[in-house]
Amino acid sequence: MAEKTWQDYKKKKASRPSPLQDIKVLEVCTMLLGPIGPALLAQMGAEVIRCEIPPQGDVTRSLNPFGWFYKDQSPLLLHINQNKYWVGLDLHKPEARKIFCEFAAKCDIVENNFRPGVLEDWGIGYREIKEINPRIIFLSKNGYGQWGQYAKENRPSNDGASQALTGYSWMSRSPGQTPLKMRAYIGDNYGGMCAEIAVLAALHHRDRTGEGQFIEFSQTENIMRTMSWVWPYQQITGQAAQPAGNRDVSICPADTFRTIDDDFIALAAPAPEEFAGLCNAMGKPELAEDPRFKDHLTRLKEENAVEILKIIAAWARTKKVREIEALAEKHGFAATHLYTGKDLVENEHFKARDFRTKINDPLYGEYRNYEFPVKMSETPPQTKWSVRPVGFDNEFVMKSILGKSDDEIKQLYECGALGKWKDQQGRRPPPGWDGKAGLR
Repeated sequence: MAEKTWQDYKKKKASRPSPLQDIKVLEVCTMLLGPIGPALLAQMGAEVIRCEIPPQGDVTRSLNPFGWFYKDQSPLLLHINQNKYWVGLDLHKPEARKIFCEFAAKCDIVENNFRPGVLEDWGIGYREIKEINPRIIFLSKNGYGQWGQYAKENRPSNDGASQALTGYSWMSRSPGQTPLKMRAYIGDNYGGMCAEIAVLAALHHRDRTGEGQFIEFSQTENIMRTMSWVWPYQQITGQAAQPAGNRDVSICPADTFRTIDDDFIALAAPAPEEFAGLCNAMGKPELAEDPRFKDHLTRLKEENAVEILKIIAAWARTKKVREIEALAEKHGFAATHLYTGKDLVENEHFKARDFRTKINDPLYGEYRNYEFPVKMSETPPQTKWSVRPVGFDNEFVMKSILGKSDDEIKQLYECGALGKWKDQQGRRPPPGWDGKAGLR
């Protein structure tokens, strides 16, 4: 039944309506935390107008792994900006701020991640936009929030800084080792998703009451929310949680172990039948009855946890990864080898689920990217196109959404309110662009 549902989903995906197809979003965001959320809404069908200050645009256009560009474009920007319309709007200019307000009057959502007070200084903050559009949902997100000590200091932030300030980096290490920054931009990606939960809740509230609202989001507070039991533990016991590396101090056994083929395996067996299965797999069934390990709470005691993990580590060093995975399947405990990026690209499971979807973009050609991580049978999210150079959609958006004439658009260019890309990697169209591909 599930397989038939999946096949039906693939057949009708392109022809089904999107869940947010009537929603308009005005985005004035930079870096990663800002644009990630609107991209999720765009994949669910929202019409997202992304404003950048020309000709440079978002600094993310210059953030590239090892300095590598894909067809003169940042692969980081490619990954987090699907299905948007790109407008070069210099908000330093009063004429551009007037255009911003015209957009806001026609939109459901405004999102920004500027430092506190910037949009207010320009006269396009929540209070001003609310006067124009009382139903607006206005999201302001940044590292530390819109008020508080760090906001007063106007302290800059990014994912790494937020991981450091929250204690996340300090906790994400093995005892005695250097603090470790999570490479996956957890504050940006997880933060972008959580902020959109609030946006969708605000849309629901507006549907019921007709009222828009202001949403304030702090990246650091969002990361702190991911740290689980750490805060109540410290408050109640008076003891700070300590770094534990890959070991899970709430589940025992649960850790990562090196194998004889110099690979690694993540293993967990907390339930009674799982732990007994692990003991049998190790050829040590008596450990399941050992007073130190006989139940989960007893195993969690520090001295007992250290001992059982030591025993498992010694056993794992005598086995290959695939052997342990086979034993885990046979005896009913969890074990999987640590996948590399190459492993995931070649993984048949994700291929079968079309998670690495093929994007055929008229500007950047065919490449693969990860799909929206949720499948919806009647209103499936999808990626329709990729990023665009700074100001690429100026004329289309000005005419189709604001109804501007050619003369009005020309005047906006002449006064500097509108602009386009700089002839520079990350900003300009790909080499060999014919001047037409990708235009609407």
